Amino acid sequence: MQDYQKYATIVASFATVLYLSLVVAALGLISLATDREVIPETDAGPLVGPSMVGGAVILVFVMLLMLGVGGPAARERVAVGWAFLTGLCALLVFILVGAVLYAIDTGALVQLLIFAAAQLQSPFPWATGILAMIVTLVYSWILAARVGEHGRPLWPWERRGE
Repeated sequence: MQDYQKYATIVASFATVLYLSLVVAALGLISLATDREVIPETDAGPLVGPSMVGGAVILVFVMLLMLGVGGPAARERVAVGWAFLTGLCALLVFILVGAVLYAIDTGALVQLLIFAAAQLQSPFPWATGILAMIVTLVYSWILAARVGEHGRPLWPWERRGE
């Protein structure tokens, strides 16, 4: 693994932890501000919500790795389209994981569509998707800003000879 790929992997790990933190905070704050539950169905079970967030976080991590490690370092740029795609996929995974788990919990396949439609009208999956887009955009910007540098980042006082 090259230095650039190691750097991209480490930054992707930190960006994923940041994304998880932002999603948990956003869901909590939106829930408090709107006086709505993230999952209003009382028979959903305790693992549906964390699984929805977990699915979105795993997807964002994989998408960040594909963006950062997948191509050569010289081609790095701010990937607006990739960020939009990541946000849309995170929104869909958030909804689909919850809908499938809720349908399994209740045993009725029609509940899958009802849960998905209710979540689509809720602000929570939209916040998940928007945050995924923002984190991916910032991640690609950080990687694009480092193109042409080799080795570890240097402090300003270490660059006196340049």
